[in-house]
Amino acid sequence: MPPKKVGKTKIKNTTREKTEKSENDLEAKYRRSILDIAVLQDHLALRCDSLVKARSDSIDLRGRMRAMELKLQHERQDNRDVNSVLSRQYMTMQAELTSKVKRLEEEVSRLREQLGLCQEELRTEKRQREVVEREKDATIADLRHKLDGMETDCERILHDTLDSLTSQLSVARQGWEDKSTDIHQKYKDLLSGFGLNALDI
Repeated sequence: MPPKKVGKTKIKNTTREKTEKSENDLEAKYRRSILDIAVLQDHLALRCDSLVKARSDSIDLRGRMRAMELKLQHERQDNRDVNSVLSRQYMTMQAELTSKVKRLEEEVSRLREQLGLCQEELRTEKRQREVVEREKDATIADLRHKLDGMETDCERILHDTLDSLTSQLSVARQGWEDKSTDIHQKYKDLLSGFGLNALDI
């Protein structure tokens, strides 16, 4: 019988050892699990902090993104407004320049017409002036010719008149001298008739 006991004891010992071993294994597993849980909790806490920080950063980034989107919308609106104002100004300036160009073209056309008329008038005036100058030169030449003829006629008339006067004066002088001689002779004769000498008187 004893061998049976020994067998039972061995079984009991092995069972006990197995139980102790399994308890030790369980404890080790439990400790490892606790350590794993602590590590996982730390890891989870870090992850939670990271998540909180990431959410905070995400909220900040979303806020900044919204602010940037708003700013971008404002800038786009401002650009649209500026483009609209510049387009209006450009259209206004283009209309003004087109009007000014048209007005200047009309003025140039009118001035060209006036210039053409003035040049035609100038040519006409020059032709008329040339005609008048030719007529004036012809009249002056004719008058000079007539003046020269009149001078010649006047000189001739003057010479003829002077010659005639000289000859008349000569004739008159001769007549006066003859008369004077007759009168002197007559008075001499009278004085002689009275007995007077004419040379004494």
